[in-house]
Amino acid sequence: MPTQSSKIILNVCLTGMVPTKELNRYTPITPKEIIKDALACAKLGASIVHIHPRDTDGKPTWKKEIFAKIIYGIREKNKHLIISTTTSGRFWNEFEKRAEVLDLKGDLKPDMASLTVGSMNFIRDESVNSPRMIEQLAGKMRERKIKPEFEVFEPGMVHKANHLLQKGVLNDDKPYFNVFFGSLGTAPLHPAMVSAFTSLLLPSAIWSSAGVGMFQLDANVMGLCFGGHIRVGLEDNLYFDRTKKVLATNETLVRRITGIIRDMQLTVATPNEARKILGIT
Repeated sequence: MPTQSSKIILNVCLTGMVPTKELNRYTPITPKEIIKDALACAKLGASIVHIHPRDTDGKPTWKKEIFAKIIYGIREKNKHLIISTTTSGRFWNEFEKRAEVLDLKGDLKPDMASLTVGSMNFIRDESVNSPRMIEQLAGKMRERKIKPEFEVFEPGMVHKANHLLQKGVLNDDKPYFNVFFGSLGTAPLHPAMVSAFTSLLLPSAIWSSAGVGMFQLDANVMGLCFGGHIRVGLEDNLYFDRTKKVLATNETLVRRITGIIRDMQLTVATPNEARKILGIT
């Protein structure tokens, strides 16, 4: 089991591939909106922002030019914030499309990129991540020196990630995991599931607790109780309350969880402190 840290990394998933303005009018869609939310959340304590770009029609895109516009806009104002980009195959599954963002160079290169280490079902559709695709993306991240953001939805995915690390497909002595709870078809939110995940993590691993939909707040708090870090944001949850009457914003979600972190006498990590914890230069 990984060791606990009193410095809590706050990873904010700003947009995702599913949320729309129709579902939540506060969802950042354009590069300008995503940049604005990223910078606002950083001021409130975010260490990492997780980026999903949209095209001019508001639909998810893999185009590195749009990633670049967002990354440039963030780094122009905040050079320390850790930027993680998606390589999701939820709506397309060609390696060239999923890996295009990894070719960005210089100041536009992301610090991290998501790597979902297994296939699973969401509520209405599937996410297919073949062993070959996982290894191709992992190899590209190693080649480009981009830290993987392991996304795990059931304990077997941790086992797969450990295999990639031990096999040398990835070279990361401080692997970082987002552990997801509450998505129908994968791990439910339950203390036994937290134990199942954390018992498989390598001692050097760093993990964040993420809850899907109504489970977000409880998953965040349970994660803190088990020594984890936090993933929060509109990608995972559109509502601020349990009755789904109050729309959330990325800022209100960040403000609430940072207050809880401080009430638990823990400290929100700055981006530079998070870089040190994660081994990102």
